[in-house]
Amino acid sequence: MKELCVRLLNERGVELKDIAECVVFLQSKYYPQLTVDMALEGVEAVLEKREVQNAILTGIFLDKSAEEGKMEGPLSEMLLQDEGLYGIDEVLAYGICNLYGSIALTNYGYIDKVKPLIISKLNSKGKQCNTFLDDIVGAIAASAASRFAHNR
Repeated sequence: MKELCVRLLNERGVELKDIAECVVFLQSKYYPQLTVDMALEGVEAVLEKREVQNAILTGIFLDKSAEEGKMEGPLSEMLLQDEGLYGIDEVLAYGICNLYGSIALTNYGYIDKVKPLIISKLNSKGKQCNTFLDDIVGAIAASAASRFAHNR
C-alpha cells in the first residue's frame, strides 16, 4: 500500500524528497543539523502508517475526480477553486497529524499558512486540482517534523 501511495504522489508531482525539504524547513531552527536525507527517513516512517495511506488515497481520488469532472454542482466548484471555507481538506490532514500529537497540529497550521516549497507549487491554481494534496503533503511534513521533536 505504501508503494501505491508513493507512486500516486509521484504521479501528482510530489517526490518524497520534496516533503523532506518541508520537514527541514519546519525543523531547521530547532534542529540545525537536520539534513534532507535524515528528514526523508521521517517521511518514510510517517508513510508506513495505514491511516496516512488511507488519507493519501482518499485525497488524491477526490482531487482527481474533481479535475476529471466527475463531481457535480457546488462540491466540484469548491474543490476546483480550493475554496477557503470548504475545510474538509484540512480535516483530512488533521487525521494524519493527530497520529503525532499536538506539535504536529501546530506544525501543520504553520506550514499550511506559509505554504513553502512544494506546498506553494501545489497550491497554485493550474490544470491539476490539488485541494486535498497540498494539505496532505503539509500534514505528512508536519508529522515527520514532530517525530524529530519527540525524539530530541
